[in-house]
Amino acid sequence: MGKIFLAKPAKLIISMITSDKYLFSLYKEILIKRFGEVDIESSTQPFNYTDYYEEEFGENLMQKLFSFSTLIRQDELAEIKIITNGLEKNNNIDKNIKTNITHRKRKINLDPGYITLNKYILASTKNGPSRIYLNQGIYAEITLSFINKSFVPCEYTYPNYKTCEYIIFLTSVRQKYKLQLKENSNKI
Repeated sequence: MGKIFLAKPAKLIISMITSDKYLFSLYKEILIKRFGEVDIESSTQPFNYTDYYEEEFGENLMQKLFSFSTLIRQDELAEIKIITNGLEKNNNIDKNIKTNITHRKRKINLDPGYITLNKYILASTKNGPSRIYLNQGIYAEITLSFINKSFVPCEYTYPNYKTCEYIIFLTSVRQKYKLQLKENSNKI
């Protein structure tokens, strides 16, 4: 029988996809109030891999990733996804967000996930063959595995997470996370 060990805390990352650049800074501040300071922020990348979001968000979509300094318990991911889904629906957060009263569409997509030393996990409300049910209607998927000193995409990984820019970004987040784990173990 194997010995049971509790999972180490993980590093929260939240992806934002929108056509309105203003929303990156607005939602960053909202997320900071909820999850703590952002310690690493990716550059803005074009999100032109699919037209899935265009009807809802418009054209010329952009994506940014935000890494948070406060580590989370891995079993918090479903709750965090429910929180971010609620934030997506709240178009009354700021009067500068242009809303169409007759069509209450989201203006931003917020996708939380986390990094451990050997993987990057994303939360989703959608089931699929590579997704594991967490709870409350939320699933998790290994998006990248850390193998031979680099993140490696899985067969089903979304194309935006396969880019060199995001592999490099997530590797830097992993390095920061590794240092945080070391600092935390020195405090014990």
